[in-house]
Amino acid sequence: MGGLEVRELECFLVLAEELHFGRAGERLYVSQSRVSQLLRSLENRLGARLIDRTNRRVRLTALGERFLAELRPAYDGLKDVVERARAEARGVQGVLRLGFQGQVSEPVMARIDAFESRFPCCATEISEISLSDPFGALRRGEVDAAIVLLPVQEPDLVVGPTFSRQQPNIAVSLRHRFAALDSVSAEELAESELIAPAEPAPPYWRDAQTPPRTPSGRPIPRASTITTLQEGITRAAANRGAMLLCRPCAISHGRRDIAFVPVTGLPDSVLGLVWPRAAATTRVLAFADVLAEA
Repeated sequence: MGGLEVRELECFLVLAEELHFGRAGERLYVSQSRVSQLLRSLENRLGARLIDRTNRRVRLTALGERFLAELRPAYDGLKDVVERARAEARGVQGVLRLGFQGQVSEPVMARIDAFESRFPCCATEISEISLSDPFGALRRGEVDAAIVLLPVQEPDLVVGPTFSRQQPNIAVSLRHRFAALDSVSAEELAESELIAPAEPAPPYWRDAQTPPRTPSGRPIPRASTITTLQEGITRAAANRGAMLLCRPCAISHGRRDIAFVPVTGLPDSVLGLVWPRAAATTRVLAFADVLAEA
């Protein structure tokens, strides 16, 4: 290998993706001049230019294109070998029990697949947790970690990676007057009863998912409380109230008797990975690292 350094290969791979020395440096946490230095060192080892750089553009040479095509799978394979060895050393094996509210989205499933690929000695079990009890399964030890709607203000729980920031939608029956609108403002929510999660979810969490007041302070009436997302969708279809939910949930629960209307003026919904502070296993921490890469 002639003293070849992995850092030089990493630099070339990132630079080939960005085609910009500044952005490559930001991703590698080094200066732009360090990127140039690493590239020159690699090119000197190979004896040819891999990248042409002018004042206006950065592009791969013909050799650079061929080198990239052969290097990428080899580098990824080497990375997987290292990750598997690291997983074995860290004891990332057994079963990771993961809870979720509502539905596991495709991006999260992709992260779960990536986790199992990186840590083949660890399987993932996925189970739904009650919409009205986002933290109970964690505290009872039924799951190791859970993907839940934020906010989470529980001293005994750790909030890990957050993701899936989405505009709220409101689910209403086709008979509801909101069904004919292109969007609904947060102030208009005072004109309809909202379906809300029941206890034992803490009050701050229930209020975040179903605001008790509009931004100007007008009360928003509550229609009823529910324990599961499917229960809320069914009540909305029966025109027994309206339910706020994120856009991916709206898409996954599409029905011909319900309209899902975007809501403006409310904070976006955000998901987070949460686990007990006193039970942070190597499996949970490894999954949190993989999820944070999304």
